[in-house]
Amino acid sequence: MKKVIFYSRPDCPLCEEGLLTLKLVQEDVPFDIEVKNIEEDDTLHGKYMLMIPVVEENGKMLQYGQLDYVTLMEALDE
Repeated sequence: MKKVIFYSRPDCPLCEEGLLTLKLVQEDVPFDIEVKNIEEDDTLHGKYMLMIPVVEENGKMLQYGQLDYVTLMEALDE
């Protein structure tokens, strides 16, 4: 099964909205979601702090910032 990493941090309204969007896609395409808090890792924080939320699969960034269903669906339904 595909595994998607969702980078976010607490108290991030855009992240909460993005995770809901990702879960909607998950209803149509099977994959696992691993949520990573960038504030728990200095490297991730430095890399993603201005981009979150970030959706990644197999090391490839699928989308970041304002997430949308269609883009994620097309990327994950391969």
